Amino acid sequence: MFSQVYYLVRSQADGQHLAAHPDESGGGYLLLFREHFDALSYLNTHAGDLANRLAVESIPGSQLGGLLKRWGFVGVGIVTDPLLPKIDFLKHSGK
Repeated sequence: MFSQVYYLVRSQADGQHLAAHPDESGGGYLLLFREHFDALSYLNTHAGDLANRLAVESIPGSQLGGLLKRWGFVGVGIVTDPLLPKIDFLKHSGK
């Protein structure tokens, strides 16, 4: 996971990252995509009217831990199918 490059979606207006909140009790999960085109497909399918306000950025897996801690995410949601969407949630241990 650390040697791979992931793609995330970020607001151009305020810098917030696209996140999922599958339960009300905890923090959010940063949504990650394995390919740039998967992130674009997700945006076009589920946020077509907002796509011009969002940007797709790459991040190396080695920097994920710091980003999760800095923004207060409890884990990541890896989008495996951007059209449905199908997301695998992984909780971060914080170590």
